[in-house]
Amino acid sequence: MANSGPAEKPANPATEQQQDSNTGAAGITIALNDANMRSSYANVCNVLSSKEEVTLLFGTNRTWHTAGKQHTIDLSDRIILNPLVAKRLNKLLSSVLAEYEQKFGELTL
Repeated sequence: MANSGPAEKPANPATEQQQDSNTGAAGITIALNDANMRSSYANVCNVLSSKEEVTLLFGTNRTWHTAGKQHTIDLSDRIILNPLVAKRLNKLLSSVLAEYEQKFGELTL
């Protein structure tokens, strides 16, 4: 059956990519655009820092046989943050891990 209403406009890809949004301080809406985002897996993380920046190194441990004295880590991503953003990330990760442990039990290192 034909629709007699106005024709629908084609979806705007830019708008679709910004469906996720957060409200920040002072009621400012922040749109998250994931159009160029890529995903990668890491089971290893290392952190370096200086006065001006905090560097996160992510990679994958592909050493399946642990009998050897050398483990090979394939580094795949480097994220460089200023200290303020690193502190924000610390708070966010702490919150997420606290929720995780409430649901699934304590993580031990």
